[in-house]
Amino acid sequence: MCEGLFDGAVLTCHQHLWQWDIRSGAPMGLAEAPLEVYNVLIEGDAIYVDSQGALNVGELFTGIAESTLAALTAMAKREQYAEGSTLYKPGDPAEDFFVLDSGRVEFQIGRDDRTSPAGFMLKKGEVFGWAALLENQPHRIASARVLEKSVLLRINGRQALRLLESDPASGYIVMRRLSALIARFLAAPGTK
Repeated sequence: MCEGLFDGAVLTCHQHLWQWDIRSGAPMGLAEAPLEVYNVLIEGDAIYVDSQGALNVGELFTGIAESTLAALTAMAKREQYAEGSTLYKPGDPAEDFFVLDSGRVEFQIGRDDRTSPAGFMLKKGEVFGWAALLENQPHRIASARVLEKSVLLRINGRQALRLLESDPASGYIVMRRLSALIARFLAAPGTK
């Protein structure tokens, strides 16, 4: 879309020639789907995009039923954290998981002097603190610390699991992707 044509009111895809009303995101002509629309806040030189769309950005929740995604989004509590804040450490209760909306978070695996970096950097929409989505995993096995001012979405794991159980197709997608995420994490350098 960054190479699309824009006349001030209509956005045209340069490859497919699909068109959208830029004010509403509504499809026009041949376009088969509307654009996703996000509320924007401008403060000085900064532009903030509404975080309610963050759940749909990361791979864990992409493609699940719209109603389930909307319910998960409604559960999310948007929280801001200052640089240096500790989100959790090993042994803390694993009640909530997080979705990164903006900022950076550092992970350490292990305890005391036997720790190592997790080995990857999260992108907007990615989930961490996933122990809250696992049965019989009541405590954290890692620590998470905010490296710069960050905005996170916090979601209660038990509530999310109940919701995913009520929509088995979406639950299957999320759990399959979560298992792939965990497998990637365990195979990452520095996590052995």
